[in-house]
Amino acid sequence: MLDRTPRTFVGSTTFTVTGMSCAHCRHAVTTGIAGVGGVVSVSVDLPSGTVTVTADRPVDRADIAAAVDEAGYRIVP
Repeated sequence: MLDRTPRTFVGSTTFTVTGMSCAHCRHAVTTGIAGVGGVVSVSVDLPSGTVTVTADRPVDRADIAAAVDEAGYRIVP
């Protein structure tokens, strides 16, 4: 899963998320990821299906994937 992304990251990393199509989707994904410790900002681009996450300390990508899953969406590996 997520082979192109290091297991943990600091700074900004972009993920591709499937199933997002509206403001509700953007809010659900943003809120879920923002709850992960170390995340300082989340930016969702609906047309491209990308989510850029910025962290100020190491964040495990599995925690980001779990937050996205919990919101009802999936990260593309």
